[in-house]
Amino acid sequence: MIGIHLRLYTYEIRRHDGQLVYQWLLDQAKRMGIHGGSAFRAMAGFGRHGRLHEAHFFELAGEEPVLVEFIVTDTQALQFLELLETEGLHLFYAKLPTEYGVVGKLDP
Repeated sequence: MIGIHLRLYTYEIRRHDGQLVYQWLLDQAKRMGIHGGSAFRAMAGFGRHGRLHEAHFFELAGEEPVLVEFIVTDTQALQFLELLETEGLHLFYAKLPTEYGVVGKLDP
């Protein structure tokens, strides 16, 4: 199948509506009927401001970049991004065309 690989970038410590942003994103996607999503914490990274965030610096604890990603339809990607806009979230994202499917059979 053909769809969208939707990637959203935040920081571990960021919150929205009383919840960590990456958790909020996963919860909202589930509520919208998106079938799966994942959040990954980076070992190190920097954003547009050029400030390096690394897990081993004590003073930056909790500021590591987090990638949240979903494989969705075009419509789901649009609806999800519209939700983020409505909620006033300021997040960098990437939408990549992707082919996806399932290989192998489930055990009975």
